[in-house]
Amino acid sequence: MSSTTIPSTSVDARLDVPQGVCVLTHSKLNTEEIIDSVKDDGAGAIATFIGTTRNSFKGKVVTRLEYQAYSKLAIKTMASIVERVSQSISRSEHTPEVQRTDNSSLLRCSLYHRLGIVPVGEASIVIAVSSPHRKEAFVACEQILEEVKQKVQVWKREFYEGEPESTAEWKENR
Repeated sequence: MSSTTIPSTSVDARLDVPQGVCVLTHSKLNTEEIIDSVKDDGAGAIATFIGTTRNSFKGKVVTRLEYQAYSKLAIKTMASIVERVSQSISRSEHTPEVQRTDNSSLLRCSLYHRLGIVPVGEASIVIAVSSPHRKEAFVACEQILEEVKQKVQVWKREFYEGEPESTAEWKENR
């Protein structure tokens, strides 16, 4: 399959959940808009993770990445991760010094993942989490990232300088 052919299962998708939003998109990720989407007057912290395409891997020069997904399932998996992490942080003892006055320590989560070709320097994934306190936001952001890499039905190919495109193999997004 040509790198410009988009499989019918790898389509843009969006799923809003009570804790925030999950998005798969072929469009360039607007990090400022994603961060703005989790702003809340009750937030004392917004933690973000922006994963970008780097220019090298294991001594090879990377020219670009390409992502595909089984979008119908991947977007549901992303939403379940956001819901699960939000619930686990709310019940967590990560920050015992924080006096909880409500049911949720996380206010909003946004999880965006690119599909298609992502050039060097551009974002492949953006996670933004708002919380009254920084520790919960940092912990949630990292947990979401690790679960996305382990569970979400997204695959990637790395293209290297000087190597035929036909040698690029699809790999799990780890």
